Amino acid sequence: MSARASQPGRVSQAAPGSQELVERALAAARCDDCIVIADEGSTANLRWAGNSLTTNGVSRSRQLTVIAISRSGEGARAGVVSRAGVGSDQVAELVAEAEHAAAEASPADDAQSLVTPTDATASSASSWDDPPGATQIGVFAAFAEELGHAFATAASGGRKLYGFAEHQLTSTYLGTSTGLRLHHDQPTGRLELNAKSADMTRSAWAGTGTRDFSDVDVRALEADLGRRLGWAERTVDLPAGRYETLLPPTALADLMIYMYWSAGAKDALDGRTVFSKPGGGTRIGEKLAAMRISLRSDPAAPGLQCAPFVIAHASSRESSVFDNGVPKARTEWIAEGTLTALTQTRRTAQLTSQPVTPAIDNLILDAPGADGSITDLIGRTSRGLLLTCLWYIREVDPQTLLLTGLTRDGVYLVENGEVTGAVNNFRFNESPVGMLNRITEVGATVPTLPREWADYFTRAAMPPVRVDGFNMSSVSQAS
Repeated sequence: MSARASQPGRVSQAAPGSQELVERALAAARCDDCIVIADEGSTANLRWAGNSLTTNGVSRSRQLTVIAISRSGEGARAGVVSRAGVGSDQVAELVAEAEHAAAEASPADDAQSLVTPTDATASSASSWDDPPGATQIGVFAAFAEELGHAFATAASGGRKLYGFAEHQLTSTYLGTSTGLRLHHDQPTGRLELNAKSADMTRSAWAGTGTRDFSDVDVRALEADLGRRLGWAERTVDLPAGRYETLLPPTALADLMIYMYWSAGAKDALDGRTVFSKPGGGTRIGEKLAAMRISLRSDPAAPGLQCAPFVIAHASSRESSVFDNGVPKARTEWIAEGTLTALTQTRRTAQLTSQPVTPAIDNLILDAPGADGSITDLIGRTSRGLLLTCLWYIREVDPQTLLLTGLTRDGVYLVENGEVTGAVNNFRFNESPVGMLNRITEVGATVPTLPREWADYFTRAAMPPVRVDGFNMSSVSQAS
């Protein structure tokens, strides 16, 4: 079993290159300032069902975004237009549309001067002149061989494997009328693997994020799925209630990522979120966790590398097109249990008198001296629940960040240091911020893939944790 093709590399540029499109757009601009972003991407995938490959393929895409800025005094208006498959003869038309949108727009609350080459101190592994990267089906060559062995092992154990592997490589070229020219290549891979019993009554899930599939141990994942299907041979019905609960890294990632997405300084300053301080201001400086937990993002984190500068296709309450090119650096959001930063644009940093801390596309949680796997935490549990993953997560109350959702693909009863069976699924109601103060044990931090948010956020490293009184609000019939 093999996936034969070239490994990820560079594509030829018979058609106009992304750099050329950016330069043409900037040359055509007649507005006061202009930002142009070209994104060129490719995606390879494998899919399988019932221990057999079903489909595979590769697709490519290109999108051009023009941000036209019209200035008047200290104010500015921004117009944004994006279009896929833009040719050289369509660039001027796209720029004109963006300039018209700017003329019709309201004054921008986030208006700032554009970043200059002197301001942009972030380093990138890619230079402006490098052609765009591209992935190919060959990125799965070694993985596909190992997947074949996993199919055979599963079949011999009476199990069936379902799932998919996906690899994307996106090259982004960012140019501005101030002379800024930045380029970033972002590889993103993920594997989702389901194992089901022969009678399809038991199911287990595992997933992992990766840059290139060279670090994916599919045999180990299959073995763990087989173990969990074995645990589910005995079932126990439990009522709703608050339980001591072990969250594996993937379940913790889903909760922490949602918390991170909710940590915008503007919303906190306006009194909209759990990070708003009663009476005004933000909760920066407050203790959130009893343990010395740290939550951070770092563009250079090994295995989780991401863009070291802001790439903003549109403005929102958490990002600003005016910040395109602003350098990103390691940021501690929570340090030793204390909230130390919220995501800040240059504009919100002026309002809050805090440093500029733009959102970064990875998230890492750890605690000093923490070690041990989920198996070690199980061994130290008298009685509690072990989750696999969470799904259908929705916000109930932004003021407390109360979330609701369902457990999925395995909730297990732990008694006297051993898993003694599977229990029914639950609906949960929990605030990840409130939960931080009820974490009583933290294991070793490892790369993980969130189940719910894997379509949007794959670069995370989390530990398994023990939570006191996790709220299983009702029994769920979901399977």
